[in-house]
Amino acid sequence: MDLVALARTVFQPRLPDRALLVVADVPDARVLDSGVWRERRTMAREWTRRLEAGRAALGLERVSLLWYPNVGSNNADLPETFWSWDGDAARLDRARLEAEGRPVARDEALRGADIVLAPTELSATAPLKLLARSMGFRGATLPGFTKAMTPALGLDYETVDRRVRAFAERLTRAERLRVRFFGVGREFHMSFDLRHREAHVSSGLIRERGTVGNLPSGEAYIVPYEGERAGDPSRTAGELPVQIGDELVLYEVKENVARSVLTTGRASWREADLLASEPAYGNMAEVGLGVLGEFGIEACGSVLLDEKLGLHVAFGRSDHFGGATGPKAFRDPAKVIHLDRVYVPSLQPAINVAEATLFAPDGAAETILRDGRYVV
Repeated sequence: MDLVALARTVFQPRLPDRALLVVADVPDARVLDSGVWRERRTMAREWTRRLEAGRAALGLERVSLLWYPNVGSNNADLPETFWSWDGDAARLDRARLEAEGRPVARDEALRGADIVLAPTELSATAPLKLLARSMGFRGATLPGFTKAMTPALGLDYETVDRRVRAFAERLTRAERLRVRFFGVGREFHMSFDLRHREAHVSSGLIRERGTVGNLPSGEAYIVPYEGERAGDPSRTAGELPVQIGDELVLYEVKENVARSVLTTGRASWREADLLASEPAYGNMAEVGLGVLGEFGIEACGSVLLDEKLGLHVAFGRSDHFGGATGPKAFRDPAKVIHLDRVYVPSLQPAINVAEATLFAPDGAAETILRDGRYVV
């Protein structure tokens, strides 16, 4: 993979861009290391070296790498201190980092960067989106990136961008998305309230300051209206099925929140307990339309790529996408989460997306997906 060409396509570096920063997290006693994580840290080191070798071609003056202790869960706020450390990345953990590294204030590091790459174990997308708005950098997050995802970085992202923008325009115009699911011999219906919202584009082209997106990328997404306007409750409601392991878990959704679990079984009981202990987890935080499945990309078991393949619905935090639910809505800071459920056959074979239809304010309807495939 030509990293310099990828950086040129994705970020389109130009004056006054000067600095590219790679940031990655490290394990500790709370979140244990793994072989894939060690490979990713080694990759972060190697990517930094290759980009440093090509920085003149990108018109940059500096490429650097900083580490930080993992934050315990996906999309939790980042620590206030990053660290510089030059040893063997595969052997790095929190204890070694803090004993041997050089601390750097997080905000100082990010303000000094024009472009940020974040190949992390736990997603840093939400906090980096918020920090980018105030600090002016642009960046790509690659949570859970593995070598299996490399083909997706070689796509024609100009073409992906056009496809994603066509869906984003439809989501923004609509006031409602109705999805009909079929599974375990019956139908389930969900209606997502899209009023008061604009869709977002995550197409792999990240060229504007203050923006952060995923790589690999290829989705249009929108936060359903969460009912934050006085006297105007959310109309998101219905039954949302999710296959967890071999079990179909059915959530009852009212006013944009999964209020209860209607099924029984180990996964259902765990989810019901989670909703009871952490109600913000049940927030319908995103509806996304991924397009990479149309380009021949297959699921790899990591949400970073898998959510870009087709329809997905996220639970939890939404403020990084312009929604109303942030970390303060959670009772336990360690349980702040944005969790995507992806509806493609290889990931949820027991559930079929029979039909997804958008409704405009005047009632005009457009079916965009039928039997798991886009029809527009």
